[in-house]
Amino acid sequence: MQYGFIIPSGDIHTIVEMAGEAEEAGWDGVFYWDGIYIHGMEMMYDPWVVLAAIALRTRRVRIGAILTPVSRRRPWKLARETVSVDQLSHGRLVVTVGLGALDDGGFDKVGEPTDRKTRAQLLDEGLAILTGLWSGQPFSFQGEHYHLEEMTFRPTPAQSPRIPIWVVGAWPREKSMQRVLRYDGLMPNKLAAAGEQTEVTPADIRAMKAYVNEHRTLTTPFDIISEGETPGDQPAQAAALVRPFAEAGSTWWMEARWGAHTVDEVRTRIKQGPPRIE
Repeated sequence: MQYGFIIPSGDIHTIVEMAGEAEEAGWDGVFYWDGIYIHGMEMMYDPWVVLAAIALRTRRVRIGAILTPVSRRRPWKLARETVSVDQLSHGRLVVTVGLGALDDGGFDKVGEPTDRKTRAQLLDEGLAILTGLWSGQPFSFQGEHYHLEEMTFRPTPAQSPRIPIWVVGAWPREKSMQRVLRYDGLMPNKLAAAGEQTEVTPADIRAMKAYVNEHRTLTTPFDIISEGETPGDQPAQAAALVRPFAEAGSTWWMEARWGAHTVDEVRTRIKQGPPRIE
C-alpha cells in the first residue's frame, strides 16, 4: 500500500510548501486538484502550474491532479502540459482522469458539454489523442469530436511506456469499467441503480479487482486507489480504517481533507504522516 495526500486549499506558496512537508513526513504521493470555478472556493489555481512548482520542490513523491475532466481540456494542450511536468519531475507524474463534477462552472458557465454521453465520448477520444501524442511518433486522429492532422510531439514523457493514467470507473457500469481496463489504474466510483453515487466499500473493491483481473489484457502494473480520512493522532485506528481496503486489493490510500476549515488543519494532518498498516 502506498499513501497519497490531496492538498485541498491554501495560497499557491503554501500549497507548494505543504507538498515538501508531505514528502518529508513520509507520504508517497502529493496531489492537487483540477478545477475552473466552484462557487464558494476563494482560491483556485491552474493544476499544471501548481504541479510544476511541486515537481521542483520535491524529489521522491508521485504527483498529480485529482482529477482532470479531459472533455473540457484540449487534449493536444494537455499532452504538452503533462509531458512538461513529467520531465520536470523526472518521471513522477500520474494523470488521473474522469468525466468531472458538474458543480464546476468550467462546464455550464462556459458552454462545455454537460451530458454524460458526450463527456464520455470526449474522454475516450481525448485519451487516445493524449497517448498517441506522447508516443513521439507521427500521429493523426479522426474521431466524432476531434480531428488532428499528422503531428509529432517531442519530447516524449520521462516515463516508459507512458505516464500512468488512472481512470474513474463507475461500478458496475460496463462501459466505464471497460475504459479502465485500457489504462493503468482504477479510481472507484459506485453508482446505485438510479445513478446516484454511493459509498465504496472494501467488498466493492474486491469485486472490482476481480473484474479487472479477469478482463484486463495489459501486463503493465495496475493500481486501485481508495480515498478517505483517517485520524492522524490515532495511528492504530487509522490503520484499522485502511487495512480492509488494502486486503481487498487497493494499492493506494488517498488521504482527502475536502472539508478542512483551515490550512493549519491540513498541514497538521500532513505532518502526522500516512496511516501505515505495516
